[in-house]
Amino acid sequence: MPKIGIFGGSFNPVHNGHIELARRLLTLAGLDEIWFVVSPQNPFKQGEPLLDDHLRLRMVELALEGEPRMKASDCEFSLPRPSYMWLTLQSLSQTYPDCKFVLLIGADNWVRFTEWRAWRDILASHRVVVYPREGTPLDPSTFPPGVTLADTGLIPGSSTEVRRRIVSGRSLAGLVPPAVARFIKENKLYL
Repeated sequence: MPKIGIFGGSFNPVHNGHIELARRLLTLAGLDEIWFVVSPQNPFKQGEPLLDDHLRLRMVELALEGEPRMKASDCEFSLPRPSYMWLTLQSLSQTYPDCKFVLLIGADNWVRFTEWRAWRDILASHRVVVYPREGTPLDPSTFPPGVTLADTGLIPGSSTEVRRRIVSGRSLAGLVPPAVARFIKENKLYL
């Protein structure tokens, strides 16, 4: 049964840090694949301006070309909004009954996990792998069964920084894959 890591996010836009993190998680969490689930609306980020869902999905697809064990997923596009991970995991488990889904979340999300809809159900049904985030200390000794730390180290990069650079006209070199930088420029995104 393939083990699929579910890496949810706004990916507004996807950047090199996301891809490097996924590469490390594949190994550290013992996964066969990682699916980047592009979220139409994060319940904790309601009211934040988001680029169109399909544009963000397309950038993830471009970013993952040449990464055979990673894929972009639009599975939340057809689900109710805001996008609750429990509904996403249920939908994926029904659609792909031969796969075992593992939730990948940052430390910043882990410290708020008890605010998530149906968080107990997620813990009861799925393995959860937590990765470090700057400014969010973790104590793995407090993790419940089925939750583990993947010590990926801190990986630089943020979508906010990418958007700031675009607005100020600075280069995106090294921050996003070249195909994503071209797509942003050609479509005049985030301006």
